[in-house]
Amino acid sequence: MARLSARRIALNALRTWRKERRFADSIVSESLAKAKLTESDRAFAFELFYGVLRNLTLLDFWVDCLRASRVDADLRDVLRLGMYQLFLLKTASHAAVHETVELVPRRQRPIVNGMLRAAIRRDSELLARADAEPLFVRASHPQFLVERWQQHFGAQHAEELCKWNNRPAPIYGRINQLRISHEGFLRLYPDSRRLTRNTEFVEFDVLPTGAVRQGHCYIQDPSTAIACQLLSPRAGEKILDACAAPGGKTGYIAQLMENRGTIVACDRDRERLQILKENMARLGVGIVRLFDQDWTRALVPAEIASMAPFHRILLDAPCSNAGVMRRRVDVRWRLQPADFPRMQQRQFEIICALVPLLKPNGTLIYSTCSLEPEENEQVVRQTLASASVLRLEEQKHSLPFREGLDGAFAAKFIRSA
Repeated sequence: MARLSARRIALNALRTWRKERRFADSIVSESLAKAKLTESDRAFAFELFYGVLRNLTLLDFWVDCLRASRVDADLRDVLRLGMYQLFLLKTASHAAVHETVELVPRRQRPIVNGMLRAAIRRDSELLARADAEPLFVRASHPQFLVERWQQHFGAQHAEELCKWNNRPAPIYGRINQLRISHEGFLRLYPDSRRLTRNTEFVEFDVLPTGAVRQGHCYIQDPSTAIACQLLSPRAGEKILDACAAPGGKTGYIAQLMENRGTIVACDRDRERLQILKENMARLGVGIVRLFDQDWTRALVPAEIASMAPFHRILLDAPCSNAGVMRRRVDVRWRLQPADFPRMQQRQFEIICALVPLLKPNGTLIYSTCSLEPEENEQVVRQTLASASVLRLEEQKHSLPFREGLDGAFAAKFIRSA
């Protein structure tokens, strides 16, 4: 019954996601919070939900191979779950079929049973047919995205990127030296593994709830460090973190400043600002002042303006999240081609609002977690063409198929004296 409950929760979460189009993370977290499951069954429900979302196009290809007539949406969700268990999760066939059949009303059970058993009989054929399909089907990504990546990165890297997005993300944490030393952390949490390329970070096999609760680490990918390291904040400075929530970069900046100086942290979402406030308290950050601010719509509040000019500004811009699809599994199904120029315009508007707040010889870092040139290099070019007071000093990329980390981009501008 426990495994059946896990399957039922995954199915309900999939249907909620399809009908309401809310973010997958919030749906599955809400679903599991209400459920009384063992840890193993929670993990199973989690795997089923995200596994189906990662492989939607491929699973639908197999469903359509087995049934020529139309399959209604609710039944298709069940068949997706069954196909995922049989072909990708490699669940024992008898368990996958029996438990999946139990998810549907009696009148639909013969259909589900027949299709799943046909899939088992025809497994070699179905796998071979899938292998012959284009990359966007095999790897379950929107066709327009795959074609963009093939154009930008080449066929091999595009395929590597799709495979990367379909793998579960490792758990990385940044050691918070405002609470604990590197050596102390490794002694206290011996299951953590320090990264050789960035020793500020460690990797875990399971979420270190105790370390997070104590403020000893903050869960974030090492690619997020690029922007903060380019910013190079110093103790005693005034820093503006323009789009700060939920606070991973804010906390790292405070650590680099040795918790001395001032960080003005802004975000347009009040709920996310509250999360940022809680995160800073847990990390022991005492130099942050929080402001509710939308840089595209409102004038700069007098209180922020009175603290200008800032020595350094970090704009971790709202973006498509195209570089973090491994962690934000449903992003690929939300994106449309028009999103990239739309985001570019918004990003440029925010930069224009921030430049007057920057001190002469001050540093402005523009960063995204996107791979797309419209949101990265094209924004940089547009900024340089429009803001003559800025010069570009450096650009950095993190590409999953090259660095083995999430996708990220950062550009360092210096304002002229």
